[in-house]
Amino acid sequence: MGQDDAALIDRFLEMMAAERGAARNTLLAYRTDLNGVGDMLGGLAAASTDSIGTLAAAWATLSASTVARKVSALRAFYGFLEEEGLRADNPSAALPRPVTRRPLPKILSMAEVDSLFALIDERLSVEHPVPLDRRLSALIELLYGSGLRASELVSLPRRALAADRPFLILKGKGGRERLVPISDRARAAVAAWLVHVPSESPWLFPSGKSHLSRIRLYQMVKTLAGAAGIAPERVSPHVLRHAFATHLLEGGADLRALQSMLGHADIGTTQIYTHVDSRRLVELVNSRHPLATRSGITPHARVDDDAPSP
Repeated sequence: MGQDDAALIDRFLEMMAAERGAARNTLLAYRTDLNGVGDMLGGLAAASTDSIGTLAAAWATLSASTVARKVSALRAFYGFLEEEGLRADNPSAALPRPVTRRPLPKILSMAEVDSLFALIDERLSVEHPVPLDRRLSALIELLYGSGLRASELVSLPRRALAADRPFLILKGKGGRERLVPISDRARAAVAAWLVHVPSESPWLFPSGKSHLSRIRLYQMVKTLAGAAGIAPERVSPHVLRHAFATHLLEGGADLRALQSMLGHADIGTTQIYTHVDSRRLVELVNSRHPLATRSGITPHARVDDDAPSP
């Protein structure tokens, strides 16, 4: 494996730690898997779709769970290269598709999210809030209120949010543009923070000579969670993105609209958020379906109802 591959893997794992909150053991496993594939293919970052397609045969004797882990590492790695503009195409489609149960994303309840904002509101309620609390407020409002990826958030230009435009236009994976609605709360929080941003800064969230790093954002979110009484290991920028999606869907959002807001190329990726309460879904069908109010139809007895009394 070449030196370029090693550097790219380091950058990828840094992103996984900062944006996804990946555990140390996961990062070690991903590094091992990526290094192994790089050695097998004679290079990882520039591997062709055809060479990626040979992995299915090479992994034929491995368990489905092991193959799934390797595939997950490669999909995430090539998605990272595409998103960062380091590779124009994504060869992940050629990877094998082991049959395993996809894990549900970590989520927070609405009450837990409320506790995060309650703590921020408490800090901002003093006579002269400190600028860093203004910054934290803007960051969390944008994370939960818009579903931005951590990399998208920290690199926002200083004038990304126009006063007369309640949305952002972001360029994501593959150069695709998407429209991201921004809530009034988030716009107000950004406006309050913006007065503290140096006029010469090109970034909304500057830090040193560049912008805030994903790792620093990750640390700030963890610290806020701990102060709000939530186990820090349960919260990360990516978990807040999941919470945004889950809570919107539970509130009745359209899955296609959610796909657009999240920037998912495949609706299948968005469908993982349909792990909402099945009872709510049944109630939704019974109350919203066009035939729900049609007269003259006797409802069928539910199979889980008790048998009628004789």
